Amino acid sequence: MPTNADNTNAPRSIVSIADLSKEEILSLIRLAAYFEERPNSKLLDGKVVATLFFEPSTRTRLSFETAVNRLGGRIIGFSDPAATSTSKGETLKDTIKMVANYADLIVMRHYLEGAARYASEITEVPIINAGDGAHQHPSQTMLDLYSIYKTQDRLDDITVTMVGDLKYGRTVHSLLMALSHFRAKFNFVACDELRMPEEFRLFCDRNGIEYHESKDFSPEVIADTDILYMTRVQRERFTDLMEYERVKDLYNLEASMLDAAKDSMRVLHPLPRVNEIAQDVDDSPKAYYFQQAKNGLYARQAMICTALGMDIRI
Repeated sequence: MPTNADNTNAPRSIVSIADLSKEEILSLIRLAAYFEERPNSKLLDGKVVATLFFEPSTRTRLSFETAVNRLGGRIIGFSDPAATSTSKGETLKDTIKMVANYADLIVMRHYLEGAARYASEITEVPIINAGDGAHQHPSQTMLDLYSIYKTQDRLDDITVTMVGDLKYGRTVHSLLMALSHFRAKFNFVACDELRMPEEFRLFCDRNGIEYHESKDFSPEVIADTDILYMTRVQRERFTDLMEYERVKDLYNLEASMLDAAKDSMRVLHPLPRVNEIAQDVDDSPKAYYFQQAKNGLYARQAMICTALGMDIRI
């Protein structure tokens, strides 16, 4: 299919999945499918993308950098803020303004909620939020949505069961908001300490989203599920390690638990996993988390081109 990579659209930041309309989400999914068929191009020839990771990351950083490389762009940036002027006391504002002098796009992960939004307000260079604290992770959400669409052949009228760390898990918060456009139903499976935060339960209430909360990871819940979204209990988000030890192993998935699941049901996980998904699940045809991670390349290629304002004719 012919493409037109001229910057005919205005560059834009993608900080929150809430920044995207239903039509824009569907457009990104179509564009991700386009890049899955054609992952290598020179669309970013002459473009420089800065990856600023103030918080550790493997999959997200490598996926973004691979996306830029396969699109023919150049990468600058850092994965360890200790090796930058941040360690000397440089403010986030100064870092962003300095890097904006050198890059056409900034991909940023930060441990503080709202950091990406702040960065987008102090520079005209578009920002893609690669995760800010426990708040938002829109690129993970886009690869999740693309994975759901590929496995279910739709986004509308599905039942999604989210399990584990629903309090600190920015991926489940973003996915919930994105699927609000598509009449999805939700099961929230978590203990009291990791319950879905009130602001997101209120979001469901305001938007007429059907959801059910449970502390029990039951066979009945699994049998009613189209997408089983497992999460890691994130030790780095806890200030009380005794609390972490108390809740870390409450919700673990084993292969035998999938016996009654729908044939079309798929298990997703934003990775990395610890022990919340047993190794024997990997051999199940319902396990999709490694393919899900691969889909991140195509979803991020779509987001990069959209943020840069490129008009790609599909």
